[in-house]
Amino acid sequence: MVDPTLLAARTRKIIHIDMDAFYASVEQRDNPELRGQPVAVGSSEARGVVAAASYEARKSGVHSAMPSVTAKRKCPGLIFVKPRFDVYKAVSAQIREIFAEYTPLIEPLSLDEAYLDVTENLKGMEIATDIALEIRAKIKAVTGLNASAGISYNKFLAKMASDLNKPNGQAVITPKNGPAFVAALPVKKFHGVGPATAEKMHRLGIETGADLRDKDIEFLVWHFGKSGPYFYGIARGIDERQVKPDRVRKSIGAEDTFAENIHAYGQAVDELKPLVAKVWRYCDANSITGKTITLKVKYADFTQITRARTIGEPFRSAEEIEETICVLLESVFPTRKGIRLLGVTLSSLERQTDMGIEQLVLL
Repeated sequence: MVDPTLLAARTRKIIHIDMDAFYASVEQRDNPELRGQPVAVGSSEARGVVAAASYEARKSGVHSAMPSVTAKRKCPGLIFVKPRFDVYKAVSAQIREIFAEYTPLIEPLSLDEAYLDVTENLKGMEIATDIALEIRAKIKAVTGLNASAGISYNKFLAKMASDLNKPNGQAVITPKNGPAFVAALPVKKFHGVGPATAEKMHRLGIETGADLRDKDIEFLVWHFGKSGPYFYGIARGIDERQVKPDRVRKSIGAEDTFAENIHAYGQAVDELKPLVAKVWRYCDANSITGKTITLKVKYADFTQITRARTIGEPFRSAEEIEETICVLLESVFPTRKGIRLLGVTLSSLERQTDMGIEQLVLL
């Protein structure tokens, strides 16, 4: 049996900070006429996609990656605003400067969220909850925006905790409460378990964390491959992943599994558009682009193929990526098998700078 004293000595203090409806909140901050209104950041055109939605819009069922036509149908009074990524990046830089006052161990996940390891922090503060309160207060004072926070002893639970009291709140999951929290949680709500994986778990009789915990590691590896050990750990409230500063991505991807199989080329194109938009949003927000685009196709019988193309100059827009991915898609049609999943991945990444494009160092 592990000595509780030794366990306590090893316990980390992890904070997950997540800005509330970040893009939409920046727009409402900068334009008083948008405050209290349902706002969608993105294009209102027929083939547009919602990049972010205010909480007023979310009440009507509008969410990111939703086609704009669907969003307008759900919320007739929805106000569309074009994204201003230069502004979002500037605000994000302000927020990260605040993080750096407390710890050098910062792992940004996107412009609006990050993990912080405050086990040994620059302020010498012992209670992570107090650190989270201070950080959120400083973010509000400096940017005028609200942030939510999750505090726990590992990354998985900190991420889960940050959703518990949104918006403008925080929650803590202690080592004592972690396993019980996970046991009661539906697996579809687990961070890292997407719709397709949740559906597979349900078919295997796994509905909650407790059900997942009942499966041995051999079972999980057999059914979920390299994700098996991760699922085995988080089902027990265990996540040994470290907070890694300055994480460099080697690729950016998005994929979706469909409730009904796709057989028509036009339908496949429609499903690819929001995936391309999601990939390019990340690129635009982080001043990154790439030269290689890969199409992933998984059929109804679970066989899988990929098609890739590398171009001479980096992609400059979502439209360029969309044009190339559609050419790749044409090569798999007509198909006798229904398509259950499509994916888009951009690699051979380079960073866009004011002077042009520089090669990323991939570690």
